[in-house]
Amino acid sequence: MEMIAEKTVEIARKLAPAKTADASVRQILINEIRRRLNRYDLIDRQFRRKYGMTFQEFCEHDVVKEKGYSWEVESDFCDWEMAVTGIESLMSSLSELEKDNGEEC
Repeated sequence: MEMIAEKTVEIARKLAPAKTADASVRQILINEIRRRLNRYDLIDRQFRRKYGMTFQEFCEHDVVKEKGYSWEVESDFCDWEMAVTGIESLMSSLSELEKDNGEEC
């Protein structure tokens, strides 16, 4: 297993003071995941408002085809899909970090 440089540990402990370097790094990762989740959630909410449906409904109704494969709708599809899959992936990572966290941060 690769070791973390002492300077990196020092900075991590300044950013997220904790009992161990692992706990500090975990807290930094948790904070970053939550930041990204907020961004993806905002994108998801914007598209839900714009189209009046969830991403799943958007796909089921084949809105891209319905709107004539316009650049805007296809671009929205890509951005929305990235946000939805990002949320799922990040939630899984967050759950793992919080579950495996054997020490208070």
